Amino acid sequence: MQKKLLGMAVATALTAPAVALAQVQVYGTANVTLNSTKYSDSTQGTPSVSKIAVNSHSSNFGFRSSETLGGGMTGWVQYEFNTQLERNNDMVSGNGTPRNSAIGLRGNFGNFYLGTWETPYASTFRMWDVGTVGGYGPSTSVAYRRESTGSAPSRNCNNAIPSAAGGVVTSLPTTICYHADGAGGGVGSPVAGYALWRRYGSGVFYDSPTFSGFQFRIGYQPNESKAVSATTAEMASVGLGGTAIVAENPSSWSSSLAWTGMGGKARAFVANMVAKDWSAIGNTDSGWTGGGGFDFGVVNVGAYYEQYTYKPTTGDAKIKGYGLGFAVPIGSGKIAGSYAIQKDMTGASCAAGCDNGAKMYDIGYEWNLSKRTVLSFGYAAIKNDTQAAYTWTGMAPNQTGYNVNTLAGSDPSNIFLGLRHSF
Repeated sequence: MQKKLLGMAVATALTAPAVALAQVQVYGTANVTLNSTKYSDSTQGTPSVSKIAVNSHSSNFGFRSSETLGGGMTGWVQYEFNTQLERNNDMVSGNGTPRNSAIGLRGNFGNFYLGTWETPYASTFRMWDVGTVGGYGPSTSVAYRRESTGSAPSRNCNNAIPSAAGGVVTSLPTTICYHADGAGGGVGSPVAGYALWRRYGSGVFYDSPTFSGFQFRIGYQPNESKAVSATTAEMASVGLGGTAIVAENPSSWSSSLAWTGMGGKARAFVANMVAKDWSAIGNTDSGWTGGGGFDFGVVNVGAYYEQYTYKPTTGDAKIKGYGLGFAVPIGSGKIAGSYAIQKDMTGASCAAGCDNGAKMYDIGYEWNLSKRTVLSFGYAAIKNDTQAAYTWTGMAPNQTGYNVNTLAGSDPSNIFLGLRHSF
């Protein structure tokens, strides 16, 4: 009897880790293309260049775990990371940097979670962008949704902090600076702006239950970068003399209302984003996007429109963009394509004229070799205006051979063959 009980105890001990591990899901995606890439002549006269490249497009891996707590409530956690399939020493956006990662509670009340996650504004792209092929499409290029993850910008993080000995501290002074975006600057414009396809870092999120196909989402980026003014003498007392601290209180929030009906065929959404003290202290940027799509069976179509107003110190800068995508099922795959336009900035910031719009189009075929493995091929191109520098996430270096940012006025294009595998 004792031996039988001992055997049962040993068996229980040996199977306990398996039971625990069964609650953890490991997942990921490898999305890589072989490209014939070209950058055309830039506005400043840098000549064109053509090259062959292998590039990764949002490849990732992650872990999920959940536990039933009772009363209809579940606790969960997710860690997701970039995997670029190549060596990368960039600790800001390279291998291992966080994607959607959070801990939360969900139940009949909805889903409440804390961490780093897509904004409700950003997540709407899944409802209209049916035309992206091999990682090339509007939501990774001109749709003002270039991926960027970080907390609210801090001008104090951008300062060059002198050391007490009179030199300059080359490393950033505090950990918050390692995940705070720079103030101002922007994608595709020398005037103002920042990416709207962003994840809030260290944010607060809530997703409502779905009612008759409707779901509400809201995300808040707290004002953790808030700072009160400090004199140079005060900073010198802690070994950081010569630089005063700028008083600021940056924060942001985003929300969306989405509807899915007719068995998932019909989709519609509207979303907003508001950012305080991002372009300039004391000013609040804001904008919205709307769109949707419909799957007719013979063709799936989607479209979006968005507008946003940045408020730097020199005056408002307004942007507008719109586009559409389609996917036609053929055999075990689909022909898909997109066309999108980013208009020139307007407003006081462009009183002297802004020629910084762009057009993007792509077309290709995706062949589902299995439920998890996809082969794709196609063509994608961006036409940049003289001041614009739009590109895709996961591009080969430009004419410099080391920088992936497109030179102003240069038009990037790709003929690509892609492989994607999910697990």
